[in-house]
Amino acid sequence: MLDLSSTKLLYLEDFSLLESEATIQEILGEGGKPIVILDKTIFYPQGGGQPYDTGTVESSSARFSVEEVRFVDGVVKHIGRFEHGFFSKGEAVKCSVDPERRTLHSRIHSAGHIVDMAVADLELPWTPGKGYHFPNGPYVEYEGSLEGWDKDKLRTDIEKGCNNMIGKGGEVKAVFVDKERMRSICRFVPTNIPADKPTRVVLFGEFGIPCGGTHVRNLSEIRSMTIRKVKADDANIRVGYDVAREHA
Repeated sequence: MLDLSSTKLLYLEDFSLLESEATIQEILGEGGKPIVILDKTIFYPQGGGQPYDTGTVESSSARFSVEEVRFVDGVVKHIGRFEHGFFSKGEAVKCSVDPERRTLHSRIHSAGHIVDMAVADLELPWTPGKGYHFPNGPYVEYEGSLEGWDKDKLRTDIEKGCNNMIGKGGEVKAVFVDKERMRSICRFVPTNIPADKPTRVVLFGEFGIPCGGTHVRNLSEIRSMTIRKVKADDANIRVGYDVAREHA
């Protein structure tokens, strides 16, 4: 375990924050690459089905390119390379997240939860499972069965429900609650909520979902989405989806 104080996770409090100030806690080295540890960070570390952020950390004396971000034992590791110079412990730095990458990942992640909302509206007897919110073929999984269901109609109905919600728009916000309160405002609460992060619920209007990822501020920012397929995957149901891209 790293002998460092836990990193304050600014992205949990404000997932639209793309620039911030921070202080260097430590410079480490693993696998031939430097690792920058900050007292607080806006960089999202890979997890929860969402890819990590990239960007830069810079001071008056150095510039560091963040190429990978990981969360280990309460500490966020910013992995990458120095473009020039080197940081000193205690030095003040400016952090900047790549806005295009963050925006795309936020839209994809939010769209995955829109699928959950459409499934709930259709009163499908499915229990939410894991989600994969990467650009290369995002999907969400559910426990349940497709026996007796028309998969093409399901795909069309879910897609229509998703785009109706996106068209209407709606505020997306995060609230921090204890697990007991979480059960009262969320349709489903998984058993594997991380113990080393604050318990956060993302509210899509009044629809609450336990989630530590980054999201759009309004559902309209997703623009539109398609459901690629609805299929049985082992003992689960997998719903593949995509969001509109600028450069499809």
